[in-house]
Amino acid sequence: MDIRLRIDFGPTASIGPGKVALLEHIDRVGSLSQAARELGLSYRRAWLLLDDLNHSFTEPVASASVGGVGGGGVQLTAFGTELIKAYRDVEHAALDATRTRFSALIKDVEPKKGFKSRLRRLLSRRLQSLARPPVHAPVRLSERLIRLS
Repeated sequence: MDIRLRIDFGPTASIGPGKVALLEHIDRVGSLSQAARELGLSYRRAWLLLDDLNHSFTEPVASASVGGVGGGGVQLTAFGTELIKAYRDVEHAALDATRTRFSALIKDVEPKKGFKSRLRRLLSRRLQSLARPPVHAPVRLSERLIRLS
């Protein structure tokens, strides 16, 4: 059993598993581009998430240094580190509460975990993901020219 927790601090400020993972990777590697690569994000997407976090609170969560001989980098601020810790503490407490509250219900709902039931659930998830409409990515100018030709 698992949960995905998103905390909204107001109409324009929120934090969830994606932003926290980005902050944790930045803290570990000290580079926004490396953190983005490890998470499978584009640099632009990672930069937008970090910029959103930096402008969502009265204090920034990270500070960047400009490249040079040693290269640039990104460091979490004390506030950014505390934000991660607070999020993980709340997430852990919510997961414990969820497991406690739902454990009796799950026993009655979940089928026996034999090979066939696991396979059935896996195939069901695959079919659901195939049934979802495709996500339309932004079209690049070169793709537009090819399509117009």
